[in-house]
Amino acid sequence: MRLVTLLEDDGPRTGLVVGDEVIDLCDPAVGLPASMPDLLALGDDARAALGGAPATTARRLDLATVRLGAPVPRPPAFLGIARNYEDHIREMGAERPASQTWFAKLVTTVIGPGGAIEVPVASDQVDYEGELGVVIGRRCRHVPVDRALEVVAGYTVVNDVSVRDWQRRTPTMLLGKSFDTHGPMGPWLVTTDEVPDPQALTVRTRVNGELRQDGTTADMVFTCAEMIAHLSTAATLEPGTVLATGTPAGVGAATDPPRWLVAGDTVTVEVEGVGVLTNSVVDEPAGR
Repeated sequence: MRLVTLLEDDGPRTGLVVGDEVIDLCDPAVGLPASMPDLLALGDDARAALGGAPATTARRLDLATVRLGAPVPRPPAFLGIARNYEDHIREMGAERPASQTWFAKLVTTVIGPGGAIEVPVASDQVDYEGELGVVIGRRCRHVPVDRALEVVAGYTVVNDVSVRDWQRRTPTMLLGKSFDTHGPMGPWLVTTDEVPDPQALTVRTRVNGELRQDGTTADMVFTCAEMIAHLSTAATLEPGTVLATGTPAGVGAATDPPRWLVAGDTVTVEVEGVGVLTNSVVDEPAGR
């Protein structure tokens, strides 16, 4: 299944993509929450309602004409792992990590498909990072590796946009990863039944149609299951939490000279079996 967040005049609504249509899951005929984390928290009840949604009289919309937001517009947490692809580690001249290194992205970074990535007034060193996103489906703590994928609701496409000079200033990387609009996500959440092995997916990023990144999740240092087990040892993971799982080689910072994003660019990230996420690049509006 592909779950989406619809942006409508009266606010966001969850939806289910069926063919070239979107079923409005907030329609009384289905009766599911407008918030994706709230929907995921229903667990088996949500799965039953989703399975029956196509047979209901719920409102249907043309997928080609709806406005999609990020599938999880306000995740309870948005976390990213650093240096998690072998080839990316090599291109950056870094050492293979002995343990997982995590950073947070503020939720104000999140934008959906078609949204604009802003080049901020404060820096011109804006870089792309195409990534597989993991969306947690139920509240969990102390999840063992061999059961970690059981707590996953599904997968999405993430662009972990990074402001490199700000990123390098502090070991936490928080602000360099958290400028407004620097967390594109979407176009939907693909449930786990459609992605049997998250460690066997291609990840590609194009800028203005030029292929910049072409990797595979098989190249990860730490698997998705290992990430969930590690994080849940320290903290409770809530439904709707988004994990950005690292990026393959080909980032702009690794070239000489660096190839930063500039206004007028278009960035497309594709994760095999999950989706294609496209965003434009603009300058931060003056006077804001």
